[in-house]
Amino acid sequence: MRSQPHVLGIVLAGGEGRRLYPLTKDRAKPAVPFGSSYRLIDFVLSNLVNGGYERICVLTQYKSHSLDRHISQTWWSSGFHGEFITPVPAQQRLGPRWYTGSADAIYQSLNLIFDERPDYIVVFGADHVYRMDPSQMVARHIETGAAVTVAGIRVPRAEAKAFGCIDSDDDGTITRFIEKPSDPPGTPDDPDVTFASMGNYVFTTDALVDAVRADAADPDSDHDMGGDIIPAFVSRGEAYVYDFNDNEVPGETDEDKGYWRDVGTIDAFYDAHMDLISAKPAFNLYNQRWPIRGETSHLPPAKFIGGGSANDSMVGAGCIVSGTLQSSVLSTDVVIEDGAVVQGSVLMPGVRIGRNAVVRNAILDKNVRVADDGQIGVDLDHDRETYTVSSGGIVCVAKNETIG
Repeated sequence: MRSQPHVLGIVLAGGEGRRLYPLTKDRAKPAVPFGSSYRLIDFVLSNLVNGGYERICVLTQYKSHSLDRHISQTWWSSGFHGEFITPVPAQQRLGPRWYTGSADAIYQSLNLIFDERPDYIVVFGADHVYRMDPSQMVARHIETGAAVTVAGIRVPRAEAKAFGCIDSDDDGTITRFIEKPSDPPGTPDDPDVTFASMGNYVFTTDALVDAVRADAADPDSDHDMGGDIIPAFVSRGEAYVYDFNDNEVPGETDEDKGYWRDVGTIDAFYDAHMDLISAKPAFNLYNQRWPIRGETSHLPPAKFIGGGSANDSMVGAGCIVSGTLQSSVLSTDVVIEDGAVVQGSVLMPGVRIGRNAVVRNAILDKNVRVADDGQIGVDLDHDRETYTVSSGGIVCVAKNETIG
C-alpha cells in the first residue's frame, strides 16, 4: 500500500526555442548547455527527483537527439522500485501528425497515463532555471481539492505584460487567466505585483484526461496548456494558484530564495549566467541540500598555467586557462591560450580561444574556435554582419564556427 499519493511527472520538452536561436539551431531548447556542467532540462528533473518524484516522462519532439541522449546517460535509473526517467518522442499514435501544441502532446501520450494510473500528474516545463520542491505544491493541490493548481510567481505589475497572468480571489481560486495583458491584475494582498504563470501545473488525473480529450475535439482550439486547458478550468472555478513564494527549499539563501528565470531569449540566457558568478550569487549552484544534477564529464580538473587567471568566474572540468578570464562562465574542455582576454562571456564545451584573442560579452556555442589575435564582441557593427547580436548587445555564435 502506498503511503504517499501516486504521482506521475510529465515534462514538456518539445519546444523549438526560436527566440534562443542560434543556440537551438541543432538542438531542442531543453538540451542547451547551461552553467558549466548542466543542460536546461537538468533543473526541472532535479527538482522533481529531489522532491521525491522519480516516475517521469519527458515528451520530446524538436531536434531531440542530444536531449534524448543526455536523459538516457545522465538520468539513468535502476528501476528497482519502479522508478523511471525516460524520453518519449512523438509517436503518432493517433494518426500521421506531430504534436500541434502542449495539450495535444499530452493527449497523444494518454497511454503513458493509462499505463501508470497515477492519482495526480505534475506537468512542468523543461527550460526554466530555478529550484522548487514540487511535493509542497502537490500537497497544497490535494488540500484545496482543485482540479488543477498553477504555480504563480510574483512579479512587478509593470513587468507582467510579457507573461500569462493570474487573477485570483482571497482563497487562491483563479478567477481569470490572461495571456500578456496590457493591464495586469494585482494579487489579493498586493496591488503592485502580479502572479505570472510559471508554466508548472498539478492536475488531478481524471480532470486532466477529460480536459485534453475535450480540447482535442474542439476545432477552434490551439491545443495549448496555458492558452486553452487552464482557461477552461478557470471558467468552471476549478483552478487554484500556488504562490511560489510559499515554497521552501532546503539550503536556500536569502539571495536565491524564489529565484526563477525564463531563459527564452539570448539576453535572458546571458543574464541568468551572470547571476551565477557573484560572491553571493542570485542563484546558488552550490546548494548541496538540493543539488542540481548534471553531466559527469570524466575530465581532469581545470588547470591555470603560465599566468592564467580567473576572477568572478566559473570554470568547468578539463579547462586549460593561460589567458585572463573575467566575469565569465566556462563549460567543460575549454582552452584559453596565452595573452587571450575573455570578459563577460559564456563559453560552451570544446571552445578554443587563440593567443592574444579578445572575447567580450559573447556566448560561444560548442566547439567554436577564435583564431590567434581574433576578436568577437569588440566591434558589434562588424559582428552583426556574420553573427547574431541580441538587443542587449550580446554576440551569439553558433556551434563549430571559426572566428578569424
